[in-house]
This record gives sequence, C-alpha cells and structure tokens, in this order.
Amino acid sequence: MHEIEPFYRWRDDYVAAEDELSPFYQTEYSEFEFDKKIYNYFIHPQWDYFGSQTLYLKILYVDYDRNFAVIEFIGEWNDTIYNDIMLLKREIIEIMMREGINKFILLGENILNFHSSDDLYYEEWFQDVEDGWIAAINFREHVIEEFKKNNIDYYINFGGALDNLPWRTLNPQQLFARIEDQLSKRLD
Repeated sequence: MHEIEPFYRWRDDYVAAEDELSPFYQTEYSEFEFDKKIYNYFIHPQWDYFGSQTLYLKILYVDYDRNFAVIEFIGEWNDTIYNDIMLLKREIIEIMMREGINKFILLGENILNFHSSDDLYYEEWFQDVEDGWIAAINFREHVIEEFKKNNIDYYINFGGALDNLPWRTLNPQQLFARIEDQLSKRLD
C-alpha cells in the first residue's frame, strides 16, 4: 500500500496545502518518511490524516467558482468502529461547505472495504448540499453493494457511468462537466 500515491497530475492546478481555505493549508509532507499506517501497512506520506484510523484522503482539486471538490480516498471506510463519516463530515466537508463547496466528487477505487453504522451523517451531508450533490466514482463493486445494502446510495450517487469513469485522463473541469452531465440525466 505504501506505493499507492494520491493522484498528482493536477498539482499544477491545485495543492490543498497551498490553499488558505483548505483544511490542510500549510501541511508539510515527508517524501521519505512513512509515518502513516492503515492497520499494519504503511501508506504513502502524501495522503492526509483527518482523524480516522483506517481511512485517509487527498483533496485533489477545489473550484470555488463552480463550487466543487474532488477528493480521493484510500483504506477502509469504517463507520461501525471509527465513525469515519462523522469525522469526514465534521473535519473536512463542513469546512469546505463554509467556503461554498456543495458538489463533491469522491474517488473510491482505493477503498478496500466499507463497514456501516447508521446513515444519519450521510443524510445530514445530503441535506446540507441543497442544490449540490455527492458523486462516488469508481468504487469497488463489493463496496458499492455495502453502501446500497445500508441505503447510503439514497444520499450519494453511485452506478452507471460513475462506476467506470476514466477520470485520470480528464482535467478537473472535464471531470466535473462529465459528472454533472450524468447526474442531470438522472434527474430528467
């Protein structure tokens, strides 16, 4: 797992550590010291810790004019033991929402498992975005099934073209346009 880096191709466009509005503003990273773990496995030092013992993230891009953010995840999303959704909502999402972000693109291909608790924080997040949305991109099939089994898909958009989107070949604006197009078709 230590070789899986957060996506870095958009670093010329956005770096969360350099964004004064970011929860990770002025964070310094080691290129050589592996200081983060998921269970007994070291992960790449560029991932960001937000309070979870098993889930890390990287804010890859934020557009304050178009009100969207792209967040990549790695690890195990565990609401049962660690209440990861509460930590994510309180420590990251609410800070971003105060700055006008109401469209969230969650990249989940590096999420290995999901363990559910209740859906209250998902419901709260869904209600808080009002005119926005939450889209889950490229989550593993068994993780999506767990989300659906626990009715999380009521609050987060999964499925269809969102499950196999070649997002790495796009720039952030193209990715946003593609997802917004997909979600508007669902509403029509």
